[in-house]
Amino acid sequence: MKLIDKINKFRDDRDWRQFHNEKDLSLSIVLEASELLEIFQWKTSEEGIENIEAIKDELADILFYSLMLADNLELDIEEIIEAKLAKNRQKYPIDKS
Repeated sequence: MKLIDKINKFRDDRDWRQFHNEKDLSLSIVLEASELLEIFQWKTSEEGIENIEAIKDELADILFYSLMLADNLELDIEEIIEAKLAKNRQKYPIDKS
């Protein structure tokens, strides 16, 4: 079973689908990213990563919601990342000077 199918099954088993529209998923991504930021706020990077379990939890939440949003919109994750990498290569070429 693919990862997104496992996530969707977890959601569907709990009848949470109605809460996972595109707008609410987008809001959830931002909220979870803010919770990740809180781990590092007013700390050095080294101090922040001391709480690696909290980092893993928040990052997983961000990825859950991101994958569900992509799935709702029928977007292929690898395809959109490859396309963005291609854009970034053009926008930020390697400086060979």
